[in-house]
Amino acid sequence: MSAHRTIYIAGAGVAGLTLALGLAKFGLHVVVIERNSAVGEFGAGLQISPNARRELNRLGLDEALAASSFEPEGIDIYSGNAEKPLQTLTLGQAARKRYGLPYAVMHRADLVDLLYGAAKRFANIEIVFSVASFAVEPGTDGLEVRFTEPDGKQRRAKAFAFVGADGVQSVTRTEILKLGKANFSGKIAWRTLIAPDAFPDSLARDKTSLLLGSSYHGVVYPLPHRDCINVVLFSNEREKRIATLPEKGAPPIRARSGPLAQILAAGGNAWTPWVLSSVEIDAWHQGAIGLIGDAAHAMLPFQAQGAAMAIEDAATLAPLLAASPNAAHAFSRYETLRRERVEKVQKLSARNGRVFHMRWPFALARNAVILAQGGDGHFKRLDWLYGFDTRNTAM
Repeated sequence: MSAHRTIYIAGAGVAGLTLALGLAKFGLHVVVIERNSAVGEFGAGLQISPNARRELNRLGLDEALAASSFEPEGIDIYSGNAEKPLQTLTLGQAARKRYGLPYAVMHRADLVDLLYGAAKRFANIEIVFSVASFAVEPGTDGLEVRFTEPDGKQRRAKAFAFVGADGVQSVTRTEILKLGKANFSGKIAWRTLIAPDAFPDSLARDKTSLLLGSSYHGVVYPLPHRDCINVVLFSNEREKRIATLPEKGAPPIRARSGPLAQILAAGGNAWTPWVLSSVEIDAWHQGAIGLIGDAAHAMLPFQAQGAAMAIEDAATLAPLLAASPNAAHAFSRYETLRRERVEKVQKLSARNGRVFHMRWPFALARNAVILAQGGDGHFKRLDWLYGFDTRNTAM
């Protein structure tokens, strides 16, 4: 049955390419349409937790991921302008021992390149770039997909299903399914890469650093395969000022001393602002059209699980589209299996954002809790997240 099914996917990012690989392994024909002229991802760093790595390994990417990622030994948590960490959360071998898989960081573009390289090896995956617009409508024997190819040729085709993997501003969600726009979170991510020689001496080079401040926080970790340090700072912002954000600039954060002051100096005015929005909608599909990843449930990045949830989505949906009697059944089952978990992660991520940005005196209580939990406390708290396996959910 699956050999006669063609699935169209909008978006050649992490979600779309992971799904394409999963579908191709079941023998389905996959067409990925992408508005950009080549694969590429905005941003810099990406964290691959064990739950995501498990699914990527099943696609045959283990060795390639190991060669282009870095496994931090832990997460040093700093409060205010402190020169020494308040607490260190254990990762490295401890994470491998507990979950059988590493917790790693890598450049986002490297992951997309790996997925794209793997997809090109499948004859039943076609990727069409520079697709400016597309239309999807129900037909008598399935969906009809229409779009303009780069050479101006109009393509009309039948599809078993159409999947919107086109991100937080998803056209599939907003224009085709009419399921609503993304919601501005009130926060901005400021991203940059700095040279290793600009790395603050007080921060460990074998760990991730989490810098907690008053109404801001930062995440710093090395990307040795790129010979750079990934830095992202999160600040609050009013919605009316979004339109005036520069393409490049300096974050509205000040520090006179400590590692943050060094990082701000190293980044100068080369920070790229990214508006953080979330997506919360009542349904992830209508008939044979569905959504995955940020298009369905974009979340704040404060648990570093946005990409991981997209990867889990793809791993869940692929076998359903291959075996279900129709696409509507596949999407319905997929949403049933995924929604409760995803919403739990969304809530956790939003809560982390509030905790990270606590002001005095509430920050004192937060710090006391961090100390009391110890270096392994996060494992017990997050076993449900990192130890998850999509194959253990009922199909």
